[in-house]
Amino acid sequence: MTNIFSNRIISFGLHFIGVLLFFFIFQVEKSYGKDITIAVLGPMTGQYAAFGRQLREGAIMAVDDMNAAGGVLGKKIRLEIGDDACDPKQAVAIANQMVNKGVIFVDGHFCSGSSIPASKVYEEEGIIQISPGSTNPKLTDEGADNIFRVCGRDDHQGKIAGELLSKKFRDKNIAILHDKTAYGKGLADETRKVLHKNNKQEVLYEAITAGEKDYSAVVSKLKRYKTDIVYLGGYHTEAGLIVRQMRDQGVKAILVSGDALVTDEYWAITGDTGEGTLMTFSPDPRKNPAALPVVKKFREKNIEPEGYILYSYGAVQAWKQAVEKAGTLHVDRVTAALHKYTFDTVLGRIRFNKTGDVAAPGYVFYEWKMGTYDYYEE
Repeated sequence: MTNIFSNRIISFGLHFIGVLLFFFIFQVEKSYGKDITIAVLGPMTGQYAAFGRQLREGAIMAVDDMNAAGGVLGKKIRLEIGDDACDPKQAVAIANQMVNKGVIFVDGHFCSGSSIPASKVYEEEGIIQISPGSTNPKLTDEGADNIFRVCGRDDHQGKIAGELLSKKFRDKNIAILHDKTAYGKGLADETRKVLHKNNKQEVLYEAITAGEKDYSAVVSKLKRYKTDIVYLGGYHTEAGLIVRQMRDQGVKAILVSGDALVTDEYWAITGDTGEGTLMTFSPDPRKNPAALPVVKKFREKNIEPEGYILYSYGAVQAWKQAVEKAGTLHVDRVTAALHKYTFDTVLGRIRFNKTGDVAAPGYVFYEWKMGTYDYYEE
């Protein structure tokens, strides 16, 4: 009797689980039957909004082009746009909002300090993230299988910067500044590490506060140490103000920084005082033959595809092609496809390694001249 009763309970339990599973699958397939919702997230407001605009412009063009060509798996793509203001708490909040909106892929974030905490939400909720511009190594080193980036890493960027500084400017006084962010401090420390490895010591290592307007106290220190080269781990707004204030105090030091200077807003802040600024960035995708038709379309809309615009476009391309390779929107299979295949994008043919980092050409140096940046000729 007891056995019969137990068997009935087990049978009922299995039946109940089966009903729940059917209902779950029905809801998933029902949601997949609608338009596919993806998101582009970044600093749409605030002092780094220039980069949010770059991500937004790239994602909008990518979605428009893909929808015009039939969408993905026969479904149209709907794009959500979210503002994290480069703030970690806001990034987590906006990530959770995207979960509630049924987003299955995130093109973002830009700031590493936003991407890293938000990636934990995407890991837990099964949302694929491909960052166009977050370069801190922790994003992928500590991330899940579904976290990727199409840009480089600060340990690679810092190596290129440190090598140039320690060789070309070996006899110069080098100061290192950082803005205390995950991106800025991480990049400055990687560069400093290479300097020390090459037996070159900086004359000053100092933190600044992002968002301030007056850096005269820091500039006075640079002047006191007779600084020839200032390496800044930080963003274009602080970089531009520091350059202007250096020139106001008669400091002629060359500013060297990273990829967060790849916006015309840098020159809008500095004017002619930005002449000669050096920065590291990946090879300019605008000069990639594969990108020329898309570059032309942007320019026809009076949008110059500077900085991370094409990286944002390329992130959406990689995701779309992975979905088509997988033949489904299920996160596990799309993630597996991203790790397995090579993708044809505006960034060229790219693939991802086991950590989700892109296998692509490394960093090179650029120089700001007459209001624009181009490859640096040593």
